Amino acid sequence: MNEEITSLIREDGLRLDGRGLHELRPISMQTGVLDRADGSCYLTWGNNKIICAVYGPRELHPKHLAQPDKAIVRVEYRLATFSVEERKSPAPRRREYELSKILSESINNVIFLEKFPNGTIDLFITVLDADGGTRCAALTAASLGLADAGIPMRGMITGCAVGKVDGKIVVDLSDIEDKEGEGDMPVAMIFNTGELTLLQCDGMLTPEEVEEGLKLSKTAIGQIYQMQRKALLAKYSQIEEQSDELDEEEE
Repeated sequence: MNEEITSLIREDGLRLDGRGLHELRPISMQTGVLDRADGSCYLTWGNNKIICAVYGPRELHPKHLAQPDKAIVRVEYRLATFSVEERKSPAPRRREYELSKILSESINNVIFLEKFPNGTIDLFITVLDADGGTRCAALTAASLGLADAGIPMRGMITGCAVGKVDGKIVVDLSDIEDKEGEGDMPVAMIFNTGELTLLQCDGMLTPEEVEEGLKLSKTAIGQIYQMQRKALLAKYSQIEEQSDELDEEEE
């Protein structure tokens, strides 16, 4: 089907899915979705569906891997066998190992690991449906899962990819734009400080296009960060309402 597509931007200036060049796909987030995890998040982003479970801080096994001055972060990023067009093997692929490492390094930069010596924080990220931009979506979900677990951080990580499509810089690449476009630049940052925790670039982008992409990504990340805050507030507002109802029943 992709071979029949000659342009990723329509004659009316919109993208194939009807979005403007700088428009995000629909995003929803929900925390506390797994009872047995210390923290969790379910995120939908366009057709992406991602669930993240956080366990810890807890004692690290085997103990010889422990670090006496800080905790270590272990991230497992996995694509479900049914998450992509052609069914993948249940065994993890090289790309999944690579993204697990990239996500772990990004997350390491924001957690106060020194508060949990000899410990570990484990994150399990499963992509149920993949539609482009999964690493940025996974980081956004992981950050919410960590916050839901009450793990102290310098700030939440928020991610959004930008890229080059038909010579134009666009925000939040879909799967076909990621595969058929001219460039892809995943970006993640702590929005309140502007500190980058992830920056990669694949394709042909000029220095000016990189600068434009960074500006557009920060604007988009600001919008997504507000969604993260609302998702966390929604959970605790619900807890407060349930507590008030219990107090009224006791009276």
